[in-house]
Amino acid sequence: ECATTHEGYRYVLGSVLSQVLLHQSIIGLETKTACEKYDIKPDMIIGCAGGGSNLGGLISPFMGEKLRGEADYEFIAVEPASCPSLTRGVYAYDFCDTGAVCPLAKMYTLGSTFIPSANHAGGLRYHGMSSVLSQLYHDGYITARSVEQTSVFAAAEQFARTEGILPAPESSHAIRVAIDEAMKCKETGEEKTILFGLTGTGYFDMVAYQKFNDHEMSDYIPTDEELKVSMDRMPKVD
Repeated sequence: ECATTHEGYRYVLGSVLSQVLLHQSIIGLETKTACEKYDIKPDMIIGCAGGGSNLGGLISPFMGEKLRGEADYEFIAVEPASCPSLTRGVYAYDFCDTGAVCPLAKMYTLGSTFIPSANHAGGLRYHGMSSVLSQLYHDGYITARSVEQTSVFAAAEQFARTEGILPAPESSHAIRVAIDEAMKCKETGEEKTILFGLTGTGYFDMVAYQKFNDHEMSDYIPTDEELKVSMDRMPKVD
């Protein structure tokens, strides 16, 4: 609001845009350095995905190796079922922000006017995905899964009881799929090194945790009709 009403200010998003992913890549670089130091090679890399800065920053150094043919990794983007831009969105030009201030970008999007239900507590509420990650997903370098928030908080609670760390709801999307993949390995006997991004703690999300533990949390999954409303409002670009 300040940027749009005062001279001398510029409006910059905190996700989605490429320069934000570049800034966040320090996390991926540190992760890759740590893996090399301890001689660990991940088979799959899992990250939560809203606008893409978190996931993009984590996977970028590893993705570079894959694109150059130097190594092979499985990349999994995990998004909320309530805001499923990759798994149910369209690949088209759209505004990167709900205010329609930023330039249009080609992305997987639900339409910039889409807003998930107020009962969604798990974060990652963004309507569209980074154009860089969208291209990688479109070209088959990344797979995507959507998860319901009750299953996300169940994974978060399991992680907290096991590791002694209360994870942020956003991070817990990645934890959900990491646990699922680990259980698959347990069933098949296959050994895999699973790397996921634990991007924050959940101490500012205690109300959401309380709702989950009090069985007051519900899952919201938008209908095709609801998504169509916001998609029909997207700019028409040939």
